[in-house]
Amino acid sequence: MMGFIDQMRSEGFAVESIIRVLREQGVKIAARTYRAWKRGRVAVRTVTDAIVVDAVRDAAWRDETLPGGSTRRKMTPEGLYGRKKMTAFIRRTTLRDVSRGAVDRAMRALGLSGVTRAKAIRTTIPAKDGVRAGDLLNRDFTAPRPDHTWVTDFTYVRTWAGWVYVAFILDVFSQRIVAWHAQTSKHTDLVMIPLRMALWRRDRDGHPVGPGQLRHHSDAGSQGGFNWSSQHLDREVSDGSSSAGSRSGGATEAS
Repeated sequence: MMGFIDQMRSEGFAVESIIRVLREQGVKIAARTYRAWKRGRVAVRTVTDAIVVDAVRDAAWRDETLPGGSTRRKMTPEGLYGRKKMTAFIRRTTLRDVSRGAVDRAMRALGLSGVTRAKAIRTTIPAKDGVRAGDLLNRDFTAPRPDHTWVTDFTYVRTWAGWVYVAFILDVFSQRIVAWHAQTSKHTDLVMIPLRMALWRRDRDGHPVGPGQLRHHSDAGSQGGFNWSSQHLDREVSDGSSSAGSRSGGATEAS
């Protein structure tokens, strides 16, 4: 019936005239009923978007059977695709003529954004003065006793909240991490806090580090404040405080 009214309208008749003739023929229909039906018609784009959403969902997740017989949805490697790669994948496997805009809308509806390559993190940056402390270890990573040689470094870990930097200190003799610290920036505290912590722990355990007992080695790090502390190692260790370290690219001895 609605199709008949559409056809008559295309021939130039008004809706009210068509409805009046239909009523005279015993067809009970109101003009507002026809107009409500016209407004409620699903747009072609809505239908095609729903088809694309189903295709993207099937590409991004699959059902996995658990030992108990139940199933769960698990993300596939394709679920990490960005919009360009997802569009190419859908065109290759499911919908040949799908548009990039339709895939973009489908991914946003499903909460998919893809994994992007972040800018490389550089952790080894030489000091501006270009001066490095001497390498007291000379590539000899052995020690005759605990608290004789500590080596330190820091790395970075990607998390959902962003990059996190982790610094740690390793006792060469025991191969034990004597202290570590994590934070979201590469400031001097990143390497100084675990050093203070390690010295404090050794003092608390009844094994204080005295002058001339410890060598602390690091690579060419990027914490400028670390250079200053290494030059005051003897004073700070003898005073019982917890600060020791190497300049960029060498080792410093507590003496």
